[in-house]
Amino acid sequence: MGRKDRERFQRLRESNPGYVGYRGPDALTMPVRSSESETETVICVVCQRKRNVVSDSLPEDVSTFVCLRCQENLT
Repeated sequence: MGRKDRERFQRLRESNPGYVGYRGPDALTMPVRSSESETETVICVVCQRKRNVVSDSLPEDVSTFVCLRCQENLT
């Protein structure tokens, strides 16, 4: 990040303390992560990849977890 970018960011922070920076063109449509929700790392039974998942959305038997990407590919 260049000097001018840092200065502009600092001015934006001073005028709006809640400003967290530019998050890309999809920032308005992407869900915001809540710091209140607990996440767990589980392994998908289809692709065997580790996924960080909100604890509330996990099945009771975590050994049957299928990630969203694999769910989309199965349908």
